[in-house]
Amino acid sequence: MNIGIEKKWTYLIALSLIWGSSFILIKKSLLGLSALQVGSLRIVFSSIIIFLIAFNRISTIPIKKWRWISLSAFVGTFFPAFLFAYAETQIDSAVASILNSLVPMNTVLIGFAVFKISTTKIQSLGVLIGFIGTCTLIISGADLNPDQNYLYSGLVVISSVLYAINVNLIKKHLYDVNAVSIAVGQFVVIFIPSIVVLFYSGFFNLEFIDNHLLYDSLFYVFLLSFFGTAMAKILFNKLIQISSPVFASSVTYSMLVVSVIWGILDGELFNFYQAVATILIIMGVYLSNKKKPIN
Repeated sequence: MNIGIEKKWTYLIALSLIWGSSFILIKKSLLGLSALQVGSLRIVFSSIIIFLIAFNRISTIPIKKWRWISLSAFVGTFFPAFLFAYAETQIDSAVASILNSLVPMNTVLIGFAVFKISTTKIQSLGVLIGFIGTCTLIISGADLNPDQNYLYSGLVVISSVLYAINVNLIKKHLYDVNAVSIAVGQFVVIFIPSIVVLFYSGFFNLEFIDNHLLYDSLFYVFLLSFFGTAMAKILFNKLIQISSPVFASSVTYSMLVVSVIWGILDGELFNFYQAVATILIIMGVYLSNKKKPIN
């Protein structure tokens, strides 16, 4: 195995562990904060961390690349941060992570529909199987947890589409920009909007004195921001550049093993039908990324 292959697998494993733990951190953050507060704080904390590490990288970003970095910032970080937070107010963290594994499949669909990347019959079959698995997961989850509103699972599906768009954007338009520079640029773009959202979320009106639940939630958001957003964003941007969009997006189904384990340890229910649905989704994602030509 050459150094390049070892490096991309190292990034993939690290991201799987980091992002696989992000869903349970979102869930814990929501115990003392609203979804709007979690989403905005996640971006604000991440921005500060990134700026402290590499703010001077801004000058290395070519002017003509800023429009793509801006678009990438909103579709790949800003909107998903809020969508996931709102989703996990109603659905389990494990279910959110499984639905998030649709990203590689959506990467193929977006690549075909927007970027004119050809697809094959076996990839089309994979998309169909993945769709069936998704429907099964949502329906079985709604039966298992009748007190949860599984319409919110649609927010995760929307996020997976946004992530897929972001993967294709970075690979097509930002492949020649340093991964750290991309991350800095992204957070420069969304930092002020996140501050504005945080202000209107009511965060500064919260009672902080002896509010241990609030402090715990803030700690979880910080962990989520440092590892799950700031550090992971740099690693993911680099992974996209040294591999294919499909390989990079495959982190979403390697990390679901980690997230499902966290969910079960936290007492979340997971039945046989959800396990079958998970297998169908993974199978669909795998087939949708096959490069076998049409006979």
